[in-house]
Amino acid sequence: MMKQLLTPDYIFESSWEVCNKVGGIYTVLSTRAKTLQNTFPDRIFFIGPDFWSGKENPLFVEDSKLLQAWREHAIKKDDLKVRVGRWNIPGKPIAILVDFTPFYKDKNEIYTQAWIDFQVDSLHAYGDYDEASMFSYAAGKVVESFYRYNLTMSDKVIYQAHEWMTGLGALYLQKHVPEIATIFTTHATTIGRSIAGNNKPLYDYLFAYNGDQMSRELNVESKHSIEKQTAHHVDCFTTVSDITNNECKELLDKEADVVLMNGFEDDFVPKGEEFEKKRKYARALLLNLANKLLGTHLGDDTLIVGTSGRYEFKNKGINVYLEALNRLTRKKSLNREVVAFVNVPGWVGDAREDLKQRLESNDDYNTPLECPFITHWLHNMSHDQVLDMLKYLNMSNSPESKVKVIFVPCYLDGNDGILNETYYDLIIGADLSVYPSYYEPWGYTPLESVAFKVPAITTDLAGFGLWVNSLKGHPGTLEDGVKVIHRTDYNYSEVADVIRDTITEFAKLPESEVQIIRKNAADIAEKALWKHFIRYYYEAYDVALRNAKERCKSYKQK
Repeated sequence: MMKQLLTPDYIFESSWEVCNKVGGIYTVLSTRAKTLQNTFPDRIFFIGPDFWSGKENPLFVEDSKLLQAWREHAIKKDDLKVRVGRWNIPGKPIAILVDFTPFYKDKNEIYTQAWIDFQVDSLHAYGDYDEASMFSYAAGKVVESFYRYNLTMSDKVIYQAHEWMTGLGALYLQKHVPEIATIFTTHATTIGRSIAGNNKPLYDYLFAYNGDQMSRELNVESKHSIEKQTAHHVDCFTTVSDITNNECKELLDKEADVVLMNGFEDDFVPKGEEFEKKRKYARALLLNLANKLLGTHLGDDTLIVGTSGRYEFKNKGINVYLEALNRLTRKKSLNREVVAFVNVPGWVGDAREDLKQRLESNDDYNTPLECPFITHWLHNMSHDQVLDMLKYLNMSNSPESKVKVIFVPCYLDGNDGILNETYYDLIIGADLSVYPSYYEPWGYTPLESVAFKVPAITTDLAGFGLWVNSLKGHPGTLEDGVKVIHRTDYNYSEVADVIRDTITEFAKLPESEVQIIRKNAADIAEKALWKHFIRYYYEAYDVALRNAKERCKSYKQK
C-alpha cells in the first residue's frame, strides 16, 4: 500500500536568486514556481535579497496591499526591512525581498551563536560569505516573523533553503521555530566545485578526499562549514543529481535524504509554424553574422553547432569543445561547412563597430575582419582563455578551413549590440549542441537545447547526462537525441575524439534521419518537465514534516 504523504500548508523558499537572475538556480526556482503555485495558491513564498531599493527591478512587482498587516508589523515591531510583491514569472508567486544590511552590525554575535549552537565555523570567512550569511539570517527572521504573526502550531510549514548561502537561516529557524520543517538543497558542493576548479582529479580520488581537510587546503573552510552543518542538522537534506549525491556522501559525510532532479517548463518553446519561422530566422541571423565577420558565403547547408553557459573553462568542458573542433578541421570525411559558436559571457567590452557596420549593410564581403573569432571586444583580449586556446591550437577561420569558430562573449539578452536577440531565440537555429562538462551537478543547457529539438552531446559527469542514461537504459546515443560520452578525470583526448566523430557523423545524415533525432531529443525534454519531477519535492516535504514532528516531540520530552 502507498504511504500517505504529509503535505505542507505553507512553503517558504529562500535563495540568493529569487528575483535575482545570476545562475542556474534561478531557472530551477522560476520554472518550478508555477507548478507549486497551482498546488499551493499563494501559500508558497519566495524570499530573496533586496538590492533594488529605489531602483527598478523588472523581475519584482511590488504590491503594498499584499500581506499588508503582517508587512507593517514586520517593519514596525520586528525591525525588518521587507518589501512584498510578486515575482514576475509564470505563476506570479508571492515574493518577499529583505534588506539584510541592518544585520551587519550584529555579525559577530550572530556568528558566535551559530558556533555555539551548530559548530558553524565563520572564523575564516572572506569574500561573499558575510553578504550571503546576513541575507540568510534575515530570511530566517522574516519567516519567524510571518509564522508568529499569521500561523499556529497546527499549520504544517516547510522552509527550503538553497545552497550554502541560505544555511544560516535554516539553522536559525531550526532553533527558534522548531515547529517549522527545514529542507536544505545543495546544488553543487563547495568542495567539489573547488577541487574541480583547481585542476585536481575529483572523481577517481573522491573516496580518498576528506572534505574538512580539503576545505582548509583550498581556503573555503567557512563556506564548507555552513554547508556541512546545515546538511547534518536540517530535517531533510537534498541535492539535484546522483553524481552530486556521491560528492555529498564523501565530502559532507552526509547522503541526501531525497534527490530533487531539476525539471523545467517548456512554455518558452514555440509550437508549430511559429517554431519553423523562428528557426529559419535564427539560422539566417547566425549565418549572416558568420559571413560578415569572416568574409565568407556560407549557405543554409552549413552545420551550426554551439555551446553555452557560465565561463568555467574546464568545468563546462569549453576546452575540450575547442580541442574537438580543432581536430575536426583535419577530418577528411567531414562533408559540410561547420560554424561553431561559443556563447559564453566573458569580460565583455564594446560591440565591434566594424562588425556592426558590415551587419547594417547589404553588401557581400570577401575579406575577414581583423580578429575574425569574436563579436565583441573584451577588456582582457590578451588573457582570455577561449582566444588563448584558439591561438595555441593555431585555428585560423581561413576560407579553406571547413570549421569556423565564433566567440560571442556576452549575455544574449536581446540588447548585446550585435545579434540583439535572446538566447532562446538563437539556440533554436542550431543543428547540434555540445556540453562536454567535467563538473556539472545537473546541466540545464543540454536540457534547454533538446527542448528546442536541437540534439545535444553531453557527458556522464553531468547530472542530466546520467539521468538520460538511466532513462534510456544505456549510454545515450546520437539517435536518442542526446549523446552521452563517458568522461573521467583523465580521458580528455578520447572525449575530444568522440565529439569530433559525432559531429562528422551527424553532418552526413540525411534530413529524414535528422528529423527523427530531433523528435527523439524533444521527447527526452518532455520527460524532464516539472509535472514529472515535482513528485520528488512532495517526498522531501513528507520527510521534513515527519522528522520535524519527531524533533518537536523530543524537545517537549526534554
